[in-house]
Amino acid sequence: MPQRKSKLGKMISIPNELAMNTFEQMIERGHERICFHQDPQSGLRAIIAIHSTKLGNALGGTRRWHYATEADAIYDVLRLSEGMTYKAAVAGLAMGGAKSVVLLPRPGLAGSESEARAMGRFVEKFDGDYIAAEDVGVNPQYIDWMALETKHVMGGEKVSVGGDPSPHTAHGTLNAMKAALEHLGKPVDFSGLTVAIQGIGHVGYILAKILLDAGAKVIAAEINENTRKHASSELGLEFVENDKALFASVCDILAPCALGGVIDANRARTLKCSIIAGAANNVLDDPDEDAAALKNQGILYVPDFIANAGGVIQLSGTYLGLTEAQIERKIADIEITTTQVLKSSESMSSTHAAAVALANERIAAGPMATQEQVHAR
Repeated sequence: MPQRKSKLGKMISIPNELAMNTFEQMIERGHERICFHQDPQSGLRAIIAIHSTKLGNALGGTRRWHYATEADAIYDVLRLSEGMTYKAAVAGLAMGGAKSVVLLPRPGLAGSESEARAMGRFVEKFDGDYIAAEDVGVNPQYIDWMALETKHVMGGEKVSVGGDPSPHTAHGTLNAMKAALEHLGKPVDFSGLTVAIQGIGHVGYILAKILLDAGAKVIAAEINENTRKHASSELGLEFVENDKALFASVCDILAPCALGGVIDANRARTLKCSIIAGAANNVLDDPDEDAAALKNQGILYVPDFIANAGGVIQLSGTYLGLTEAQIERKIADIEITTTQVLKSSESMSSTHAAAVALANERIAAGPMATQEQVHAR
C-alpha cells in the first residue's frame, strides 16, 4: 500500500480513499458532486465538494490552505464535506453538507478581494445548492468580498450576514464538555479542572477565556508567535513548547482547536486526559480505528462534528430564518445530543460510530422531520 508522512510526523499507509481516484472516493463516501475551478486573473484555484443535499441546501466553510499535492486537497475537501453533512444532521438542521478549499501557492498567503470575488463567482454557479461560509484562512472581510458576487454565502458583516461564528462554536464546545463531565459522573464544574487547548485561534481563544472565567486552569499550544503573545498578555495563558508537549501533558480535558488529524491510535495510547472535546474538524486521523482505540484506553471522545456544531447552527439558523432564541436553544442542545451519543456508544464500538448512526438516522428521516423538530420549539 502507498505511504505518506502523516501530520504526526511518521510514515503511515495512505488511507484507501486517498489512494483511489476521485470518482472512487466520491462513491466510497457518498458524495453528490465535486467541482474544480481556476481563475487566471486572480490566480484562484479552488474545489467545491457537495456531499449531500438530502436534508436541504448544503452549507460548508471555505478553507484557504497550502496543500502539498492536489490529492491532499481532494482528500481534505471530501472528508470535510462529509463531516458537514453529519454535523448538520446531528444538530437537527434542515441543511446538507459541503465544503470548499482554495489551494494556496505558498503557506500563509493573505486573501485578496480579487481572489475572494472569483471564489464568489464560483459559488454562484451552484445556484444555492452550496452555501459558503468561514473556515481556516477566511475572515468576515473575505466573506463580504465573496458576497459581492453571490448571495449564497454566510458569515460576513457588511455585505453578507451572520458575522463571525467563532463565539457560537466555542460555546457549543463548552456544552459538549459539560455533557462529557456528567457522563463520567463528575461535577459539571470547570473550577479546578485543567484543560489543554491546541490552537488559540478565533475559537480556541474564546474557549480559553470562557474556561478561565469558569475557574479552569488552561494550558495551550499555538504555532503563531503573535497569537501566543496576544493570548499571554490578554488572558495570562500558560503555553507549552509545542503540540507534542501539549499532548503529553496531564489534563482533565484535551481540546484540539486547530487543524485535523492530530490523534491516531498510537498517540491515543500516550494521552493523559480523560476527555477529548475540541472545536477542530476531523480530530482523528482514522475515525473508525482511532475512536475505538480511545475507548479502549478509557478516554471519552466527543465526536468533533457534535462538539463544534455551534457555528454551523448559528449560520444555518440565520439562513433558515430561525429566531435568535431558537438558535441559542439548538446550541444549548449540543449538551443533550452529546449525552445521547455518549450513552448509546456504551454498546457500540466507539462514540464516533454512535454519532454517525444518529446522523444517518436523521438523514433517513428526511427534511420534513428535521423541520418539524425546529418548529416544535
